[in-house]
Amino acid sequence: MVAERLWHAFWPLGAIALVLAAPRISGVDTALPDSARALWFWSGGAALVLALALGLRRLRWPRLSEARARVDARLPGRPLAALADRQAMGSADPGSRALWQAHLGRMRALSHGAAPVPPTLEAAARDPMGLRLMALLIFSVAVIFAQPGAAPGGPTAGTAHPGATTTGPAWEGWIEPPAHTGQPTLYLADLARGPVEVPEGARVTIRLYGNEGAHRIEQTVADPDADPAPGTPPEAPPGTPPGTTLAGESFAVARSGRIAITGAGGREWQVIALPDLPPAVTGIGPVEVDAAGVLAQPFTARDDYGITGGTATFTLDPARIDRRHGLAPEPMPRSPITVDLPLPHAGDRREIAARLVGDFSLHPWANLPVQVVYRVSDAPEQSGASAPEPMILPGRRFFQPVARALIELRRDLLWSHENTGRVLELLSATAHRPEGLFPSEAALLRLRALISDLAAIDARGTMTSAEEEAIAQGLWDLALTFEEGRLADARERLARAQERLSEAMRTGATAAEIADLMAELRAATDDYLDLLAEDAAPAPDMTDQPGNAQDDRREVSQDQIREVMDRIQNLMEEGRMDEAAALMRQLDELLQNLEMQQGGAAGEGRPGPADPRMRDLEETLRDQQDLSDDAFRDLQDRFNGRPAQGDRPPGKPLPGDDPAQTGTDEAAGDEGQDLVQRQEELRRALESQQAQLPGLTGEAADRARGALDEAGRAMDRAADALARDDLAQAIDEQAQALSALREGLRELNRALAENARDPLAGDPAMQDGTPDGTGTRPVPGRRDPLGRQAGDGGLTGSDRDVREGPDADSRARELLEELRRRAGERGRDPMELDYLERLLERF
Repeated sequence: MVAERLWHAFWPLGAIALVLAAPRISGVDTALPDSARALWFWSGGAALVLALALGLRRLRWPRLSEARARVDARLPGRPLAALADRQAMGSADPGSRALWQAHLGRMRALSHGAAPVPPTLEAAARDPMGLRLMALLIFSVAVIFAQPGAAPGGPTAGTAHPGATTTGPAWEGWIEPPAHTGQPTLYLADLARGPVEVPEGARVTIRLYGNEGAHRIEQTVADPDADPAPGTPPEAPPGTPPGTTLAGESFAVARSGRIAITGAGGREWQVIALPDLPPAVTGIGPVEVDAAGVLAQPFTARDDYGITGGTATFTLDPARIDRRHGLAPEPMPRSPITVDLPLPHAGDRREIAARLVGDFSLHPWANLPVQVVYRVSDAPEQSGASAPEPMILPGRRFFQPVARALIELRRDLLWSHENTGRVLELLSATAHRPEGLFPSEAALLRLRALISDLAAIDARGTMTSAEEEAIAQGLWDLALTFEEGRLADARERLARAQERLSEAMRTGATAAEIADLMAELRAATDDYLDLLAEDAAPAPDMTDQPGNAQDDRREVSQDQIREVMDRIQNLMEEGRMDEAAALMRQLDELLQNLEMQQGGAAGEGRPGPADPRMRDLEETLRDQQDLSDDAFRDLQDRFNGRPAQGDRPPGKPLPGDDPAQTGTDEAAGDEGQDLVQRQEELRRALESQQAQLPGLTGEAADRARGALDEAGRAMDRAADALARDDLAQAIDEQAQALSALREGLRELNRALAENARDPLAGDPAMQDGTPDGTGTRPVPGRRDPLGRQAGDGGLTGSDRDVREGPDADSRARELLEELRRRAGERGRDPMELDYLERLLERF
């Protein structure tokens, strides 16, 4: 207690003393004028006196009673205080006296366990700014950097430090690699004998102290043309004693050679200059194009010290263009398309593997032959470029005949203004008999307005850039109207209904308002789905087949969409607006996926018959997803204190269950199997399906087999976790199995396409974007353990890179903050907290 009281009272005195001693120990005070040094120490002395007076005033010497209470507080039952008590009543009763003596005996026994209490020297409450720590840091730095062998504040001694005039000549030197290399500074005095490897451009600085001529510098690494004055002495460092002779050189390493310091204590080094190689970049793999015409091209880039920037340049390839019709005239000159390459914002840039993503549908060169060249640069402004790669510049494809014709006329007009008359004639012919051709009267009026503008331009003979842009945009918008028809208007009405409902979620709405808004959303959704079904005409070879899979999927999707909307209304009426908003976003994604799939089916005349082996694998994936959903629901039931699926009758939903998930529960109950048995059966089914796969060759086939093997191992681990009743671990392993199955299906699909000898390689079912050709859409009630919507074919997640987009970073921060907020609520169920902590460790 004495130590605590002294420390708490006099720690400011010690901190001031450390700060005052630091300049003397380091010798910094010698660089100050005498007046400043005197002011410093007089001020410090006054501060010491003040700190001493305040400490004596605060100091309170501990008493014996306080020490006894301190020790007693560490003992159970405070026996020392109990021994000092007296019996207040019942002293005349023998039984009461006996009981009191027994109590004192137990207290004496407990007091024998008394032990010294260590002092508590924590002063954070008295020093919230951490001044004592800053004083200790200043003193430590002064001690570490104090010159050895010299009195405090006096001149230093040594052969590699300044100020050695009292002991003889000295030198010091170092090599600073260029900043972009990220390499540390090398001190010549610390280098061992032998070759020294440094990057080209590293700057060598050598300082000589003492008598002039005592040391000389010899070097053959500098380039005299690039460094014409290597002998210029460097600037004297702070603290150099007056009268010290300073000389030296500073030069850049341009080639391998020798550096030597002659004279007493001199050294010699052989320097090997490492050249900074130019960066290299190349495009890898085929160009990927999605349904909207967005390009995705993987590429790799490397540099010995890091890539600083890069671009991709697209130039027109006239030699590969079929110069007929509207492409017969000479094209107007246009600048190449240059886009920046996506580079990581942080981390190592020596090896980069990324994807260039861009939408060039509106460019005049869309769907025309081009050449792409990748270029990257490094910090010394060296550049590297890939070989020109021929390709067709991707753009959106139009399948409606009039829309396709309008896009072709737009291309011709942008190709050359000489085509203005030709485009005007063809547009006039299109508008000559519009009956049954135009989706609306507004579309016809827009076309006639474009014809009028073109006629005025053709009569004038010149077209400005603003007129060109307006005509091109008008033709594009009109083509979209023909391509999408009434679907675009229905989609806009649906978007407005969704926006109004989202606003009601944010501001709060009454039950009547929620019912009205949901009715509006239902009507807009029904109209949208009806138009979507009308536009999705089946392929000719599929119209007469009974039990068309596409029709079945359409009915299922409509039912699921209605169930999702019912769930949204229930959540809003219960006040669970955050969950309702999340489900609304899933509904929007589902509708977008439906539109994309229908557009692909209408344009390509697919789907076709599916391969049974691929269909079985996808069925295994769906069953695995269902099993993971059941395990996750059981885990949620435990959080909520409800019986798990195995503890309730089959097919009997509990209050609060998601209606969209009831079917899955009923199916699981009808099977009469627990989770472990279902997981083991899925593992055996996967082994059987792997044995039936065709003998494929190639890298894609090897990757597919490896992914399926990993899926099997993950299933085994999930079965073991389920057997241990560790649902959280089982869900993680099942997620790994789903990811591996998805990768295996994708690589198997590529392998079938690559093996031309396999008759399945040309099967249209292998080309429609899903492994079994069914184009299966997401199931709204099915989510992974993180609550995310299942993707195409029951796959967890999606192919979309969530790191891209204007607000991807902010969305990621919001999710992470929400996880941290929930993990910080210690009143939650321990199992839920453990699950949240494991999520934070992973992400």
